[in-house]
Amino acid sequence: MPARTSVLPVILEHMSQTIGADGAVLTARGADASVPASAGEPLGPAGARLLGPARIRGLATALGLRPTKALGQNFVHDAGTVRRIARRAGVRPGETVLEIGPGLGSLTLALLETGARVIAVEIAPILARALPVTVADRMPGAVGRLRVVQADALTLDGPGALGLTPADPAPTRLVANLPYNVAVPVLLTLLAALPSLETATVMVQAEVADRLAALPGSRTYGAPSVKVAWYAAARRTITVGRTVFWPVPNVDSALVELVRREPPAASVSRSQVFAVVDAAFAQRRKTLRRALAALAGGPDRAEAAILAAGIDPSERGEKLDVAAFASLAEALAAVDSPTTPDAQEIR
Repeated sequence: MPARTSVLPVILEHMSQTIGADGAVLTARGADASVPASAGEPLGPAGARLLGPARIRGLATALGLRPTKALGQNFVHDAGTVRRIARRAGVRPGETVLEIGPGLGSLTLALLETGARVIAVEIAPILARALPVTVADRMPGAVGRLRVVQADALTLDGPGALGLTPADPAPTRLVANLPYNVAVPVLLTLLAALPSLETATVMVQAEVADRLAALPGSRTYGAPSVKVAWYAAARRTITVGRTVFWPVPNVDSALVELVRREPPAASVSRSQVFAVVDAAFAQRRKTLRRALAALAGGPDRAEAAILAAGIDPSERGEKLDVAAFASLAEALAAVDSPTTPDAQEIR
């Protein structure tokens, strides 16, 4: 595919407004300028216009965009859905909200409509360049409350990666339609990198939502459940049907709401706890004695540590909550194993 030197001329031909060099909204007539601005479009407060199905497809055509599974691109085109997400997230005027994967801007507009400031992180350069233009076209009064960061969310390591200085307000809420294929690692990366995040409201594949909110002993409980519980209390809320997306995915989606809490008190690091979690669920049908043998330096050493933590060695990892895993990591550290590997904190 030939490189695009600038996305702006392409969008200008398909929009009724654009941004001037000084950030002001300028009038421009494009391919669809003959259609009244409000015709068949979802209006909000002060005439704010969100994106409907026709506009989503029109933007994608203007950008030469073909949604890819590799980037998990399924764009929401229903105004009621994105407004409902913003309401569920409890977004208030003046707050700073972090959005990951804004895509064509459906949820971004709904968040800006609340009066919040939005930091949108987009991996695709063409979408990152197009988003401010879309906001200027649909909601010109909100342009000054939008910051777009072109980056891979998995590389974010703190507020500085968002272009924030210590004097800037850090995001307190994460609200996002997360790409299906990287939802869990992105969520864990952000919870670790941005302690300012107090809540998260994310739309993910329904199966992933079940895993994130699962409780010990349930069929869907696993490593993602434990790792998320280290940072926050999670619960699955509403189910989102497939028809509000374009392209239509093969699975349903659901919202997961998280509220940050203090991690379990432990004398070991998060990475040490997560290493135990990974080992316990690597083969979930194994007993803890067998699953942790390599980590502890042998099954006997594993059993001694498990007993020291007050846990039955014949138990399986799927029965332990995050506090029990923290205690188990402390006990394993006490046996001074020479074979403790580096933990995969995120994955």
